[in-house]
Amino acid sequence: MTETSTGAPAPQPPAQTQAVPRRSGVRPAVVLLPALGLVITVAAWWLVTSGLQLMHPALLPPPQSVWRSLTGSAHVLLPALGITTWTTLLGFLLSSAAGVLIGMALAASRQVERMFAPLLVAVNAVPKIAFGPLLVVAVGWGQKPILTMVFLLCFFPIVLSTATGLTTTPADLAELGRSLNASWWQAFRKVRFPAALPQIFVGLKVAMPLAAIGAVIGEFYSDRPGLGQQIIQYNGIGDYPTAWAAIVLVGLMSILLYSALTLVERLALPWVQATTSAR
Repeated sequence: MTETSTGAPAPQPPAQTQAVPRRSGVRPAVVLLPALGLVITVAAWWLVTSGLQLMHPALLPPPQSVWRSLTGSAHVLLPALGITTWTTLLGFLLSSAAGVLIGMALAASRQVERMFAPLLVAVNAVPKIAFGPLLVVAVGWGQKPILTMVFLLCFFPIVLSTATGLTTTPADLAELGRSLNASWWQAFRKVRFPAALPQIFVGLKVAMPLAAIGAVIGEFYSDRPGLGQQIIQYNGIGDYPTAWAAIVLVGLMSILLYSALTLVERLALPWVQATTSAR
């Protein structure tokens, strides 16, 4: 500490605090913890079905039986997995495009929101499985009823998240756009839409597993040999382990698609992670 000419200690400059950078790269926990959760789940599954025999094999076969059926019927289940995965992705993309556009329309006009928001809520509240036979009659066999089912299940969370994100722009960002005399389109493109992207991705991540559910339900009433059709067929002939193998593949497909979407979010919105608090 230095002293002035009067003998009093000179004031010191405030200490500069350094921001702690976030760790980048793939941490071991990102891979190890999901693997540990999978091991615990399979162990509990084996304990309930084989160890303690608390559940009938027709209701839930043991994991070793499901694995044998999966490997033995891979020539049927893997092509079915490809069909269901493609239908899920296509339906999700169509639902995302339509949902974002509908959400933008609701956010742009309060009158449009008041006219159509109750109708959207009503459509979302109807059990979608009730539409299955009607869709086959309305649009015929093939991929169309499956994509329609995926759309019916996916679009509402995307619409809601888009409308919410666009109508909750931070006040300081909106004021910045007004101070720069930005036009409506410039403010939307530079301020409102980027600020709404984190909320939009929340809706997309909610909709992704719903897309897989919609694809499987649609295949229940379709002639396409996807995983939904395999579940119905193997369950009908009493081959429950193979039916459960198809169900397991649906779950694994959903996990992979959700993880891929999360990766897209991290790559597309790096500024979100940099400006939010770490958990």
